[in-house]
Amino acid sequence: MPLIETVDLCQIFDKKDILKNINLKVEQGEVFALIGPTGAGKTTLLRLLNLLDTPASGKIFIDGTDTNASTKIRLAMRRRMAIVLQKPAVFNMSVYDNVACGLKWRGTETGEIHEKVTNILAMVGLNTEINRKARTLSGGETQRVAIARALAIEPELLLLDEPTANLDPTSASRVEELITGILQRFDTTIIMTTHDMSQGQRLADRIGVMVDGEILQTGSSNDVFTAPRNREVADFVGVENIIDGKITTSEDRVVTIDTGNNTIEAISEYPSETGVSACIRPEDVTVALSKQSTSARNLFNGEITRVISMGALSRVELDCGFPLVALITSRSAQELDLKKGSRVYASFKATGIHVIRKGGK
Repeated sequence: MPLIETVDLCQIFDKKDILKNINLKVEQGEVFALIGPTGAGKTTLLRLLNLLDTPASGKIFIDGTDTNASTKIRLAMRRRMAIVLQKPAVFNMSVYDNVACGLKWRGTETGEIHEKVTNILAMVGLNTEINRKARTLSGGETQRVAIARALAIEPELLLLDEPTANLDPTSASRVEELITGILQRFDTTIIMTTHDMSQGQRLADRIGVMVDGEILQTGSSNDVFTAPRNREVADFVGVENIIDGKITTSEDRVVTIDTGNNTIEAISEYPSETGVSACIRPEDVTVALSKQSTSARNLFNGEITRVISMGALSRVELDCGFPLVALITSRSAQELDLKKGSRVYASFKATGIHVIRKGGK
C-alpha cells in the first residue's frame, strides 16, 4: 500500500483548471520529484498533499485512509507530515527557538526538545548559530533552518517546494547535501518540486513531469529523460532534436522515417504510415570531418550554422536538411576546428532514437 495516493485530484482557481485528474502513488521511503515549468501546478499539488487546501474534486489517501473522512482524521494526518515552502518564513526569535517551536506546540518535554534541536542543528551545520536571530541569516541558512524545523517533528512525509530555487550555487549545493543526508539517516518519504531537471535526477527515485496542471509521465529518471511519452515531455526534458516525419517502412522493428528532405532509421513498434517524431538527444550525435565507417545507421552531411562554447562542452548546431544539435566536448570541437560554415558528417544510432507518435498523449 502506498504511503500517499491521489485519485482524480482536481483544483480550480477563478474558474480556471489548475490541476486536472492527478493520479499519483508514492511509496514509503521513496523520494519523488515533480519537475515542470513555472506555473505548471506543482506548488498547488504540494499544498493539497499537505492538506493545507481542499481540492475541487478527487481524493487523497494516506496509508489507505481518506484524508477527508473527518476533521479529526485530517488533523492526525497533518501531524505526520511537514512542508518547507519555496520562500520559508522564520520567526523573530533565535535559531534554536525556531527549530524547537513545532516540538513545543506538541508538548514535548524540555530535555527532549534540547536534545533533538541540538542534534538537528549539528546535522544541518548551524550548531554555531544556535543563539543567532533567525531573521539575520542568509537565504541558504534560512532554508536549512526551515528544513531543520520540519525534521524536528520527525515527519513520515517531508514536502519540499523548490528547495534551492532562490539560492546561489554554493548554498544550493549545501541544501542538496542536506537532503541526501536526510535520506541516509531517516526513513523519510520525500516529495519535492523543482524546475531543475538535473536536481530531480540527482535526488529522486522517481520523477513526475507536470505541464499545465497534468502529470504527463512518471518513472525513473532514465525512463523520463531517454523515453519521453510525448512531445511536451520531450521538449521539457531537453530533447532538442525532435524531427517530425512519417514511417514509410517497418521490418522487424526497424523503421524508416521520411522527414521530407531525408530519411532516418530507428527502432519502433509503430507500423507504416504512422506520423511520428524522432527524438535524439544532442549528446547521442557524433560529429566528424569526413565520412567514416560507423555502426550508426544514420549518417548525414551537414553545414554548421553555429558553435557555442559551454565550458567543458560545446553545442554544435547543424543543417542536415533538418536542424540537428550535437553536444560534444569543447576539446573535440577545438581539435576538429569546428566553426560556422564548416561541412561535417553527423551520425547517430537507430537505437539512440526514441520514437513517439505525432500528436500523441
